[in-house]
Amino acid sequence: MLIVDDSAVARAVMARAIEADARFVVAGAVPHAAAALKLLATTRVDAILLDLEMPGVDGLTALPDMIAAGGGAPVLVVSSTCAEGATATVQALALGAADTLVKPGAGTPHALFAELLAAKLERLTRADRPVPTGASSRPLSSRAPYDIVAIGASTGGIHALSQLLRALPATFQLPILITQHLPASFMPYFAAQVAVVANRPCEVAIDRLRLRPGRVVVAPGDAHVRCVALPDGSVAVRLFTDPAPSGCMPSVDPMFESVAAAYGPRALAVVLSGMGRDGAEGARRIAEAGGAVVAQDEATSVVWGMPGAVAAAGLAQALLPPEAIGELIAQRRRPE
Repeated sequence: MLIVDDSAVARAVMARAIEADARFVVAGAVPHAAAALKLLATTRVDAILLDLEMPGVDGLTALPDMIAAGGGAPVLVVSSTCAEGATATVQALALGAADTLVKPGAGTPHALFAELLAAKLERLTRADRPVPTGASSRPLSSRAPYDIVAIGASTGGIHALSQLLRALPATFQLPILITQHLPASFMPYFAAQVAVVANRPCEVAIDRLRLRPGRVVVAPGDAHVRCVALPDGSVAVRLFTDPAPSGCMPSVDPMFESVAAAYGPRALAVVLSGMGRDGAEGARRIAEAGGAVVAQDEATSVVWGMPGAVAAAGLAQALLPPEAIGELIAQRRRPE
């Protein structure tokens, strides 16, 4: 583990918490981003703990370089500014941080902080990457049209999603439906950020909202989205809160499953970086209905759990970096 924090006291507290757990070892503890990048040039670490408020280059500015230098090591942002729903929290996640944790204050028991830190590090460093059995043998035909793009993502997915959306031209007018694992308090900010990145309107789903061309709809953090075909040929979103098999709220699986039912072979499903297997069963329904499934490749995924599960099941017709997925989506838009 690498600790990057300008406070010697904070570095000592985190180091003690890490070393109290026999599963983890502190590989380095440095006061600023430049020292961290120098260490990462010669040392491989399993995770990086990064503060945001540091003199010189702040943590948010340094985060993309830290991710690149870490060679796939997840970055856990540990900062007093990262309360749930805080702007700094969403910004960190958008830039590729795998998770965030509030730095302990004067009244926070060190034992509680150590417990929370260990739980997050265990989740971020456990081996949950499935071994792919090969991509689907179904060809990815450039002539196969689709009418909807459904995207599922979790840990590390916000940064990947931003890269994908930036690759779409303004002329791409199909509706885009997104389920990103985030708490409900994040969603208004997340939708506003997606609108800027995608250069098109984005709104948080409400019950009975109709999907429209050129717009992005994101699942709320406290409900799953399900597509329902209407008699007039349009499709609306229905919200429900029944527990999903994956345990996620919102879950990618019910979104994909309903997209398969509403659109059949006219659906394109995309699975981006995320922990666990959410989306794998829904992707199977998409494939069975004749739709296309594309997953983020392992090299660019912060966590290859969700896309790896799709790849391991042989459901992905392509494994690509986010920018390439965006380019593929643009190339396969339905002719107007």
